[in-house]
Amino acid sequence: MARSKQVARIQRRLEAIPAEVRKAVEPSLTKSANELAGMMRQLAPEDEGDLKASIVATPPGEQTPAYSQPGGERVAGELEAIVTVGNSDVRYPHLQEYGTSEHDAQPFFWPSVRLLKKRINNRTKRAIAKAVRDHWGRG
Repeated sequence: MARSKQVARIQRRLEAIPAEVRKAVEPSLTKSANELAGMMRQLAPEDEGDLKASIVATPPGEQTPAYSQPGGERVAGELEAIVTVGNSDVRYPHLQEYGTSEHDAQPFFWPSVRLLKKRINNRTKRAIAKAVRDHWGRG
């Protein structure tokens, strides 16, 4: 199946979920994004603290900081929380993560994702299951 068809299929399925169920899942997404951002701050190398300070969790429906990602700020989707690293002064997170010819890599982003992926997925699944039990068919 072509990627665009897969995305369209997923979007249709998400739109079919009752609004109460989608809204009930938001707190778990926000908690997970905050936990991931906190882990990244713990693992990020610290010189002056600018890199750590640039790590931000954006909950569903909120706008990411300006200069936090390619293309600038954007609004997180209804079922999306975004963790960004970098700002107008901190334009080097990828160089820290992957290193350069003159600087060894000091990964913090992907190790955090790998460490918390299972916990975040399980939290999200539990929140979805509870929201479906509590809200599906009531409205």
